[in-house]
Amino acid sequence: MHIIHIDMDAFFASVEQRDNPELRGKPVAVGGKPEHRGVVAAASYEARKFGVRSAMPMATAIKLCPGLIVAPANHKKYREVSSSVMDIFHYYTPLVEPLSLDEAFLDVAGSERLFGSPVEIGAEIQRRIKNELQLSASVGIGPNKFIAKLASGYKKPGGFTVIPQEKVLDFLSPLPVEKMWGIGDKTAESLKRMGIKTIGQLRALPLKLLEEKFGKHGKLMCDFARGEDPRPVEPQREVKSMGKEVTFAGDVANLEELRQTLRELAEKVARRLRRENLKSGSVTLKIKYPDLRLITRTENLPEPTNLAGVIYRTASRLLDKHCKPPVRLIGITCGKLTGERYIALFRDEKLVNEEKITLALDKLRDRYGEDVVKVASLLKKRYK
Repeated sequence: MHIIHIDMDAFFASVEQRDNPELRGKPVAVGGKPEHRGVVAAASYEARKFGVRSAMPMATAIKLCPGLIVAPANHKKYREVSSSVMDIFHYYTPLVEPLSLDEAFLDVAGSERLFGSPVEIGAEIQRRIKNELQLSASVGIGPNKFIAKLASGYKKPGGFTVIPQEKVLDFLSPLPVEKMWGIGDKTAESLKRMGIKTIGQLRALPLKLLEEKFGKHGKLMCDFARGEDPRPVEPQREVKSMGKEVTFAGDVANLEELRQTLRELAEKVARRLRRENLKSGSVTLKIKYPDLRLITRTENLPEPTNLAGVIYRTASRLLDKHCKPPVRLIGITCGKLTGERYIALFRDEKLVNEEKITLALDKLRDRYGEDVVKVASLLKKRYK
């Protein structure tokens, strides 16, 4: 029993309440404005009592909770606070696997001589987060990642749940199948049609039946239902993709406006790739239509890149080929990321020049800020 999962409680909303005393004890939702089709990024526990949840349209959240206070997201601040949280984790073990800004797995098997048992370490981390950052975190401790993550969500906020190996099956049996990793709404519905509502009932099914019904995923479901999870804590999780998207305040039918938006998204994604010393081998265009139908289209690149121009031109081709306006949301995702240096035998002179210009612009932005220089086509920004 040496795996700890720590999950910050209503992270974005809690940070806003911490930094603004007027928000404390009140229902708060962090996210976009309802008139701009914003969604809830995080909801305080006061707001959750009214049914407000993450990923919910902000307009719906306001209907559920008339007194809801909408706070704009400040991702820079959240990343800074997250860095402080992760620093606390790394004090106790180098084996920290972040899942997002507000949660992580810790393997403390090699830390017990220095800091005590996993229970003592988990309790100390929870206290430090409270005392040093004035924030709340829930802690789950178990024999593997699956059990530890379930435990951290068992009693929130401020929960502290320990599930030793001998209690695993008893803990799992009454839980609904939706609590299991990898079981979404469709899989849960399929299981319920089979009369399976709890993890205990799922555990009673033969492996062969699960594999016939759910393919390779059936084996994973079988293992989890038995409380088995051999996955190690991986401190260096490989970044597989980077993306950016925007939801328009109103449906957009003008292709030129969509291209302008793609250009800005490409600039932001490319800038992030360069900061992380990564290059992308593919570009995916994401489009959501007014009826909420979502499509993605991908094009592989002839060589990995982190140049905004290449990313934009690829996304623009996909737009011309696959888009049927009007559009509610549009986004770019760069995949097949690599940190390896790619050396081509023959380089396009235009790309070489673009790289030189991009390097010079990055230096200016690093020194004077992101808005010191902009692509000409972005000077007339047509959406908010």
